[in-house]
Amino acid sequence: MALITIEEGILKEREPRSGDWPVFRLGFRPFYLLGAAFAALSVPLWIAHLYGWLKLFANVTVGWHAHEMVFGFGIAVIIGFMYTAARNWTGLWTPRGKVLAGLCALWLAGRAAMLFAGTSAAALLDLAFLPVAAFPLYQVLKRAGNRRNMMLVVMLALLAVTNAGYHAAALGWVMASPLSFVEAAILIIVVIEAVIGGRVIPMFTRNGAPGTEPVMDARRDRIVMGATVAAVAGFALGVPSPLMGALAASAAVAQATRLLGWKPLATLRHPLLWILHLSYGWIPIGFALLALHAFGIVPESAALHALAAGAMAGLILGMITRTVLGHTGRQLKAGRIEMAMYLLIQAGAVARLIAALGLDGGGTIALPAAAACWSAAFGLYLAQYGPYLFSRRIDGREG
Repeated sequence: MALITIEEGILKEREPRSGDWPVFRLGFRPFYLLGAAFAALSVPLWIAHLYGWLKLFANVTVGWHAHEMVFGFGIAVIIGFMYTAARNWTGLWTPRGKVLAGLCALWLAGRAAMLFAGTSAAALLDLAFLPVAAFPLYQVLKRAGNRRNMMLVVMLALLAVTNAGYHAAALGWVMASPLSFVEAAILIIVVIEAVIGGRVIPMFTRNGAPGTEPVMDARRDRIVMGATVAAVAGFALGVPSPLMGALAASAAVAQATRLLGWKPLATLRHPLLWILHLSYGWIPIGFALLALHAFGIVPESAALHALAAGAMAGLILGMITRTVLGHTGRQLKAGRIEMAMYLLIQAGAVARLIAALGLDGGGTIALPAAAACWSAAFGLYLAQYGPYLFSRRIDGREG
């Protein structure tokens, strides 16, 4: 049974030895850089506009912020991860060189359009990226006969649909809030995280914390994923509140049980592991908050930010450090910089949850603090890992 791992694999097609830039040799390199840089810059820009400290761009609204965190930052990292993973799953090359550079240019054009252009032009450029980026992944998986991971292409297609819904609502073509489509996209990403996390986190734990035996049970995982998908579908379909509360609570319990089976306490001495366990822990927290929201106890924003600022951002930071170390030939070991990044991203998630719950009084402390922690985490990533991503592998291998 194939496991999703992007640190080892049987590579069939050899990389041509040419004078190409190392940054365009494999998908993780440019997209991790772009995603981290965008994350570090866009959140302070949003906060500055929100509090009236800066008024440069008319497009910087709450809709822009929500959309760009998912379809800008999140999608960039997901595509970089999937391109790199698919290279290892199949042994076939995903986009590299000029093709990869062109995809990055298309992503950048979308970000520029969302910031500067009118609604129609922004929609046209932004909507182009996901289908264009997903098609090479589909081709590679189809050529290799890798049906098991085709589900991830389906997830990308669903994200493209929600992105189209966002722009249709923004243009007034559908009678719905644009933010509702971003919220649906966050939950689709949670499903992707649950699928990939269920394959790699127990494996990484077993390999990185000797003597640990994480529970991996196919039947239990089917139940967990069933409960998760049911809660996501219920949210997207707008089922009655009592039913939504029950579905979300079931997903929270199922995900928490799954995580406990992976032995998270055994990872406390291993930062590259505990960041994944701790970040995954925001998934059951998010579903629990979603259940509380269904019963009118907490705002919906609290649940969605637990899933986005907690789970998505934490898992992204954990994976983009681990995979860069592995794919540049470095030892899988976290130092002080990694520890600082991990603590900052978690502190930012807690602060953002406090702000969403309205626990900071006037609301002028927790939100800027969350933004500062977030930007500092990704700024440290760029300072430490940028040189790795721009340089050739230190072991002389391809990638």
